[in-house]
Amino acid sequence: MKKVMLIFGTRPEAIKMCPLALELERRPAFETVVCVTGQHRQMLDQILSCFHVQPRYDLSIMREKQTLFDVTINILDRLRAILEAERPDVVLVHGDTSTAFATALACFYMQIPVGHVEAGLRTYDLYAPFPEEFNRQAVDLLARFYFAPTGLSRQNLLREGKPDSRIFVTGNTVIDALDTTVRTDYTHPETEWAHGSRLILLTAHRRENIGPPMRSMFTAIRRIVDDTPDVKVIYPMHMNPAVRDMARECFAGQDRIHMIEPMDVLDFHNLMARAYLILTDSGGIQEEAPALGKPVLVMRDTTERPEGVEAGTLKLVGTEEASVYAAVHQLLTDEAAYLSMARSVNPYGDGNASRRIADILACQL
Repeated sequence: MKKVMLIFGTRPEAIKMCPLALELERRPAFETVVCVTGQHRQMLDQILSCFHVQPRYDLSIMREKQTLFDVTINILDRLRAILEAERPDVVLVHGDTSTAFATALACFYMQIPVGHVEAGLRTYDLYAPFPEEFNRQAVDLLARFYFAPTGLSRQNLLREGKPDSRIFVTGNTVIDALDTTVRTDYTHPETEWAHGSRLILLTAHRRENIGPPMRSMFTAIRRIVDDTPDVKVIYPMHMNPAVRDMARECFAGQDRIHMIEPMDVLDFHNLMARAYLILTDSGGIQEEAPALGKPVLVMRDTTERPEGVEAGTLKLVGTEEASVYAAVHQLLTDEAAYLSMARSVNPYGDGNASRRIADILACQL
């Protein structure tokens, strides 16, 4: 029996790693060990509860006003004893978080193989997104197994000199998660509130957008709602106080914008399934929404997910007020433009990524 350890710590990681943890647990060939860092706390716990995943270890590193220094140092410090005790055959990390980077570094120090789930995504600008682009590239420098979600991600890895024999195109595990969470009979007070309107689901939290870019984004959204009577916006606010303060300032007095607390994954995925379009600066939503036939306007200047742009499911609109407003206005007034995005084929997989990764590990370990 091979011991596979999954280490993750944020809400987006958990959404994508829990289906894989469940798949591995179903297989007698593996001993599956889940360790969470708690880089996010409340939001992480919501996901674990939804998927019924019970960690063996919880580093509980989250602190008020924590910095990247705090996160990295605390993970390295607390993970060492766990890795020494467990000695897994492979450690699986996900994506581009500080948890993924610090875990991969700890494993490198201890010469434990790392498998990178969602490997090969790139903007090739270390400061956009920050610090995620560095984290992702650094993990791929240290990894032994690369689970690339798309052929383009595979090509990125090959151009960087990663061995072809260790790169596996699997699709993205987030599509697996949607099969579990999205339900036809779902009801929620927020969806009832939005009934009869065109619902825009908003997420915004990106570190490099905090400040003037976020003000421009929020101002554009406020203008759209002011100008379009049948539009409503739901914004599950990130926990960052700077983000919350900006949102409350920009959206104050507009009763067709609901600022709500972060939702658990079941609620969020079902809200997304009922939205008219998505406005986001997040990463994973760029993969999730197209699987549900929802156009995504990405409020960033770059994306590490260009497959969606090529396929027509995503559009980069930047952060300037005028460009965000124009892009949303077009989708609200031009049915052909809307349907072109909504009907584009999702390039991120078919819901079987976790099974493929488990099959690969069974052969490779």
